[in-house]
Amino acid sequence: MYHHHAAFPLIAPTLRHFGDGIYAIDSGYVRNEFDAVHFVVNNGRVAIIDTATRYAVDHILHGISLLGLGPDAVDYVVLTHVHLDHAGGAGELMKRCPQAQLTVHPRGARHMVDPTKLWSAVLAVYGEEMATREYGGLEPIPADRIMETPEGATISLSGRVLEFWDAPGHARHHVFVRDTQTGSIFSGDTFGISYRELDTSAGAYVFITSSPTQFDPAAHQASVRRVMNSGAPAVYLTHYSQLRSVRSSGEFLLGQIDRYASLAQRHGHEGEDRSRLIEAELEKMLFQEARAHGVSLDDKTLRGVLDMDLRLNADGLVSWLDAH
Repeated sequence: MYHHHAAFPLIAPTLRHFGDGIYAIDSGYVRNEFDAVHFVVNNGRVAIIDTATRYAVDHILHGISLLGLGPDAVDYVVLTHVHLDHAGGAGELMKRCPQAQLTVHPRGARHMVDPTKLWSAVLAVYGEEMATREYGGLEPIPADRIMETPEGATISLSGRVLEFWDAPGHARHHVFVRDTQTGSIFSGDTFGISYRELDTSAGAYVFITSSPTQFDPAAHQASVRRVMNSGAPAVYLTHYSQLRSVRSSGEFLLGQIDRYASLAQRHGHEGEDRSRLIEAELEKMLFQEARAHGVSLDDKTLRGVLDMDLRLNADGLVSWLDAH
């Protein structure tokens, strides 16, 4: 099967080098190649971009050790946003990396200082047993180790500047992180999701995540457009890693945001059943798109790959309908 990451060397089973000091390590969350943690390495100093869950922390530090570096080499733990598959491990990682500063959107900072509210929200959705099994709990981070990164903020990794762009659409506390050395952008969830199992000879299939609760179609399109117009040679998605077809993927996502919104609005008045009906229609739509893209996985396997996203996207579209 076409697999556009194959050209980039695997240093260990789950650590890949894309050149220019950019690495991805598979956090192991959910399944293989579902949730990436990225490293930018410059002059022996490290920025870790997104952290996955608390369970990934040992794995992340092992990945850094494979580069001949230790926890003291980490200058920054950079969060694209505070959803737990991106930020759940941040508190534990900061405890283990004594030199590091945490960067986060101003709207997310208080949740890192005091994660009680964030954890309560997770408990409300999953219950204690599943929440602990999936995420392992959250550690608070001292406020003096947190740096807020609004639009235009920058950090210097031993002279390599990373800049922050406000990136609403998926979440209001979301940033894009632009590596000024390469022009590449670490996009978290706002430039969509692209699983490597869905790569074909046509390249990568990419789709929007509208997971609860801050999907905003117009803001999302503006954020996508900004990446498309940036000249970025690649974007690095948390789910999953390098995407090189930036302009064509962006065009597709712009149209898909409209399709998500109109699909949701068609079911806006159906009360209790809305989420289920929206999920069924989303499944039909994404399956058709994937098939048109040349994805040949059987229906059951494809549903397995998309299952969590379809459920979360439907719930997020219901939240969006309720907020309007």
